[in-house]
Amino acid sequence: MTGRMHSNAITVYGVCALTFMMMMYMVERRHRLFILAFALGCLLSSLYGFLSGAWPFGAVEAVWSVLAVLRYWRRPATAAE
Repeated sequence: MTGRMHSNAITVYGVCALTFMMMMYMVERRHRLFILAFALGCLLSSLYGFLSGAWPFGAVEAVWSVLAVLRYWRRPATAAE
């Protein structure tokens, strides 16, 4: 894979990861499991940050994923869940 193709692949991956993360953030009030999906999106975005060379972004997204998992554990399950 050439350098340009590799860069484009990372960019496409990043767009997909960030879009997924933001979509899960938008719907996380609907069901508790969307909080876990948001945490997964944060991990995917973190990987993008490290792959693209933006390690501060990768580190911050990794922290966000931990915080999202903590929110999941602390949010009580409702009768519908």
